Amino acid sequence: MNGPYERFAAPAREALPRLTAAERRVSEQELAELALHGHDDGTLLEALRKVAALVPERLYTDSAEVLLRMHEIAGSGNLQSNLSSLALVRACFAHGLVDGEGAGGPAELVVGRGHIAPAFYAEHYVRGALPFAPLATLHQGGLTGVVHRDMGFRTTMRYSLGVGVAQAVSLAWDLTRRGEDRKVVCLAGDGELHEGAAFEALRFAHDAGLTNLLLVVDANGKGIEPLAKPLSTAYLSAYLGTLVEADGRDDRAVEAALGELLARPGPAALVCRTHKGDHSFKPAAPQLATAPQPATAPQRAAAPPPAPARRPPASFASTAGRMLAAHRERAEGELAVFTPDMAARFGLGGHVPYTNTGLAETLTVGMTLSLPDHVTKVVATDAMYYMDSLSMLTEATTSVRNLLVLAGRSWGAWGGAHNATNLLGLLLNTRVYEPVTTAEFHACLDRLARDPATTHVVSMIDAAFEPPAAPDCSADIDGGVWITPPGDAPGALDAVVVTFGYAGVLVDTANHDTGVPHLHCAALAPRLDPATLAVLGRARRVLSVEYNGAGGGFGERLRAEHLLPVEVHAVRRDIATRVHRHQLPLHAMGPDQLRERLARLASERKGSTGHAPAYA
Repeated sequence: MNGPYERFAAPAREALPRLTAAERRVSEQELAELALHGHDDGTLLEALRKVAALVPERLYTDSAEVLLRMHEIAGSGNLQSNLSSLALVRACFAHGLVDGEGAGGPAELVVGRGHIAPAFYAEHYVRGALPFAPLATLHQGGLTGVVHRDMGFRTTMRYSLGVGVAQAVSLAWDLTRRGEDRKVVCLAGDGELHEGAAFEALRFAHDAGLTNLLLVVDANGKGIEPLAKPLSTAYLSAYLGTLVEADGRDDRAVEAALGELLARPGPAALVCRTHKGDHSFKPAAPQLATAPQPATAPQRAAAPPPAPARRPPASFASTAGRMLAAHRERAEGELAVFTPDMAARFGLGGHVPYTNTGLAETLTVGMTLSLPDHVTKVVATDAMYYMDSLSMLTEATTSVRNLLVLAGRSWGAWGGAHNATNLLGLLLNTRVYEPVTTAEFHACLDRLARDPATTHVVSMIDAAFEPPAAPDCSADIDGGVWITPPGDAPGALDAVVVTFGYAGVLVDTANHDTGVPHLHCAALAPRLDPATLAVLGRARRVLSVEYNGAGGGFGERLRAEHLLPVEVHAVRRDIATRVHRHQLPLHAMGPDQLRERLARLASERKGSTGHAPAYA
C-alpha cells in the first residue's frame, strides 16, 4: 500500500478549490506536515494522528457538520446513512469501543453497516484524531466510504450487506471457543438484516449458544428504498433473547442503552429507531460549491463566492426501465421484473411494474425459478448482490428460460473481483453483453427471445456518456462493428484496436486524432465472422482494450482461438471505491492515456522476433 502522503496528497490538493478559505489554509498546513511525516514507519492511522496533533486547529466541532462537508466536497456518497447511524457511532466512541489508540476497549466492535465509515472519520476528526485534508478525499481516491482495516476498523468489507453480521458471529464464536469472556458488538442496519447471510448468522449464533453477541440495529425503515415492512423485533428476540429499543436520534438514550447491555450478561439486541432521507447524496440545485456559512462558523466567512453545481446527467443504467418498457410494447411480451432494492438505480419506476425483494439478492434470483417459460424474467442487480447469489444464479441459468440479468457496473467499472467474464460469463448457459446504445440493448433482448435457454447477462453502466456516432452492434450483437473502418486496401495493416462494451466509448473518444482501425464488440465473448477475422489477421498488431474485465480476458481469447498478435490493455487491479473520473486514470483508461497508447500503437512496428508482446 502507498504511504499516507502518496495516498492522500494528490486527491487532497485536487479538492482545494472546493474548500472554504479556512479549510484550504488548514489543509495546506496538514499536507505540509504529511509530506514530512507521511513516509514514516507505522500504520496509516498513526501517521494521520501525528499530523492532527501537529495541526490541532479544529474547523468544526460537530461530526454531523463534518459529514455534510465531506459529502459536499465529494459531491457523492451516503450522507443520510451516516447521519442515521451517527448517534450509534458516538455511543461506540463514548464507551471506548473504537480502538483509535490501540489500547483495546471493553468489547470488540464489528461495523457491519459498512457504508457508515465516514461517520467514524468525522467523529475521529472532532476528537482530534484525524486531520481535515484526508476528509476532503472521500470517494476521490483517498478515503474509502466503506470500512477498511487501513482506517482502524477491525474488518475490511467489500460492501455492507449482511456480511458484517457473519463477521461478528465468527469473532464471537472464536472468542467463546478460546474461553475469553469478551463481547462482540455489531453495528447493522435493518435493510441488511434481509440478507440471507445475516439470517443464517443469527440462527447459528442462537444454535451454537453464543452469549457474547450484542447486535445494534439502525432501524430507519429503509434500505436503498423504503422497506416493505418494519423490522421484526420478535425475530431478533427469538434468536438473541434480550431486546431493548431506544430513540436512535437521541445521543444520550443510545449511549445509556448500549452501556446497559454491555454490562448485562448474555446476548442481546439494541434496536435504535432512526430516520434516513435519500440513500445517495445529491447536491441541491442550485448548490453552493462550499457549505452554507452560519454565523456560528466564522471560519466560513472567507469562503469563495457561491457557484451553482451542475447535476450529473443520467447514467446509462438508469435508462433500463424506459428501454424495458419499449421492448415490452414492441415485442408484446410479458415481463416479470425483480430487484433487490435497486429500482431507482435502473430507472424502473413509472416504466415497468417490478417487485422489490428488499436487499435479498438470493431471493431476487429465486423468484424467477417457477415462472412460466414464456415470461421474460428480469433480475436487476449488481456486483455486490450477484457475488452473494452465485449458487442461485447457477440454479437459474440451468433451469430457467427467458432470464435476463441486468448487472449494474458502479461508475462504469467492472473489473477485478467484479469481472463479468470471470464470474457470470463462466456460469452454465450464459452469454454476457455490455451494450452502449439503446439499439444494442434491444438486440440483447431480441437474442434472448431467439435463444431463451441461454441466460443473457447485460452489463448496465453507471456512467453517463455519448455513444460513438458510428453504427452499433445491434445488427450482429454477437459480432463486432467497425467504428473506425480499416479501409479496403488488401495489404497488411499496421495496427487495429478491438474494444468490448464501454471500452469502445473510451477508445472512440481518444481515437479521433490517431485514426487507428477500431472494432467495437458488445459481446464480451464475441463470435466474429470470417471477414472480420480476415481483417484482424492482416494486422501486424492488435490492441485489445478491456475496461470491463481483468487483464488477459477477452483479448487473450482472440489470441488463443485465432492466433492473432494481440496485446492487452486492461484493468490490472481490483476496482477501487472512487468516482468515475478517478477510476479511469487509475487503470490507464483516461482520454489522454488512451490517446497516447493509440498513437504509440500506430507508430510502432513488430519487433525483430516477429511477435508482439502479450500485454500493453
